[in-house]
Amino acid sequence: MQQTLHDRGRAHPSLNAGGVGCVDAGMTVNDDEELAALVRRAADAAAAFIRGDIRTYLGLLPHADDYTLMSPYGGAAHGFDHSDASLDATAAWFQGGEAQLEVVQTYRAGDLAVIAAIERQHGVVGGLPAQDWSLRVTLVFRRDDGEWRLVHRHADALVHTIDHAQLSVLARGTA
Repeated sequence: MQQTLHDRGRAHPSLNAGGVGCVDAGMTVNDDEELAALVRRAADAAAAFIRGDIRTYLGLLPHADDYTLMSPYGGAAHGFDHSDASLDATAAWFQGGEAQLEVVQTYRAGDLAVIAAIERQHGVVGGLPAQDWSLRVTLVFRRDDGEWRLVHRHADALVHTIDHAQLSVLARGTA
């Protein structure tokens, strides 16, 4: 399935056709092209992940040694377990689906880049029947030795708005 990139932010004129919003007026065309390529990699990585193709995901988005994850299941984790057992378990958990990356905004400052997006996903996860698994995500990248590495991922399932009472239940941890 082909990924689509949508921009809800202000787009740099050189990227109107590419769908990537850039807000740093000091960026060059090369910076814009590099950020657009990073967004395309993130879109391809989201599609690979929901299919359970974790090794392709990691090839597209290498993780920094100091990577942090704030997953939709809660909590915060430091580092990424690259062991075969961990990768195989992750691949088995995500059993197939499709994903599209809806870009809300992108930012770039030197060797840091941020993509705020919605991963519009539908698939089979954790043995549950196929369903919508869309997530709001913030991806933070740092360029190390010329390569963009994922240093932080925050994801949550609050794609649809909730009311104050629902938020209070989540905040209490009693949902």
